[in-house]
Amino acid sequence: MTSRERVLLALQHKEADRIAIHDSPWGTTEARWHREGLPADQSSTTYFGFEFRGFGGDTSLQLPWQKVEETDEYVITVNSDGAKMKNWKHKTSTPELIDFTITSREIWEEYKPRMTMNESRVDWAGQLNSNKACREAGYFCTMNFGPGFTYICDVVGPERTMIAMMIEPDWIKDMFMTNAQLCADMAEEMMGRGMEFDAGWIFDDLGFRDHQFFPPEAYRELLLPAHKLICDVFKSRGLPMILHSCGYNMEFIPLYIEAGFDCIQPLEVKAGNDMLKLKKEYGDVLAFMGGIDVRAMASDDPDDIVREISTKIPVMKKGGGYIYHSDHSVPDNVSFQQYCRVIELVLEYGKY
Repeated sequence: MTSRERVLLALQHKEADRIAIHDSPWGTTEARWHREGLPADQSSTTYFGFEFRGFGGDTSLQLPWQKVEETDEYVITVNSDGAKMKNWKHKTSTPELIDFTITSREIWEEYKPRMTMNESRVDWAGQLNSNKACREAGYFCTMNFGPGFTYICDVVGPERTMIAMMIEPDWIKDMFMTNAQLCADMAEEMMGRGMEFDAGWIFDDLGFRDHQFFPPEAYRELLLPAHKLICDVFKSRGLPMILHSCGYNMEFIPLYIEAGFDCIQPLEVKAGNDMLKLKKEYGDVLAFMGGIDVRAMASDDPDDIVREISTKIPVMKKGGGYIYHSDHSVPDNVSFQQYCRVIELVLEYGKY
C-alpha cells in the first residue's frame, strides 16, 4: 500500500494495513540523531518512512531581506514582511519579534497591493519536478500554507494583532482575507499548471495552555472566513483539508468543521487537548493527527512511552481517522534510540 493510499483511507475514516506515519523533528534534533546513528546519507523523513511531502510558495509581502546583526550565537534579520526577528543559530526556538514595518492600518493600506499573486512567488520548475517525482513515488502530497492569525502576528506583532481584533476588527479581517486570497490564488495557479495535491494544509497556531488566544466568537467573525476561502479551493475539487494549530484547540473544533477542515493536527497534550475525547465526540466527521506526548518520548522511564502509545493508538485507529504524529514536533531532548523505540511501538500498535 502506498503512502497516498494509506493517508487517504485514514482521512476517509477507513482502515488500511496500518496507521499512516508522519512527524516533524527540529533541525537540532535531526543533527543529534545523525550523531547518534541516523545514517549520514538519510534524513529522518526517509529513514522512518514519513508519508507526507509538502509544496508551496512565497505568500509574503516580498520586501527585501536584510541581515542586521550576526554573532556566533544569533542572527537578526528583517524578513520579507518587514519584520525584524532574532534567531538562535545553534538551538531551535520561536524567533524573537523585535520590530515591524506595518504598525497601523494606514501603513497596511500602503503595502497591501504587494500581496497579490505573481510569477516570482513559486519556483515553478523545481516544484513541478518535485511534485511529479513524489506523486510517482506514491507519497501523500499537500499544498502547505501559513496564513491567518499566526502570519499577521508575525507581520504586525502579536499584541497589536490581538488588540486590533477587539478595537479595529475590520482592519484585522482585511489582513486575514487579503492573505487568504493570495493563498487561494496561488493554489488555483499551481493546480492549473499541472501540480497534483492530495490535500491542502493550513498552519495557523491559535492557542496556548488551556485556552485559545481569543474567543470562538472572534474566530467565527474574523478568521473563519479566511480559512474557509482557502478550504473551498480544495473542497471544490474533492480534496480534504488539514489544519495544524499548536496550543489548546478544544473549543474551536465545531468551528473548524464549519470552516471545512477534515483533520486536526498536532493536538498538543501539554496544552490541554484531549485526543481521546475528541475521537469520541467528533470521530465521525474529523480525522486526527498527532497527540503523542513528546515528554513521554524524552522520558528516562521507557514505560512512559509504552503507556502513551498503547493507551492511545488502539483507540484512535478504530474505524480509521488517525495518523501518527508527535503532539507538536520532536525536540532535541529525544535521542535517536528513543525515537526508534517510538516508531517501533507505533508500528506495533498501529497495525490493523
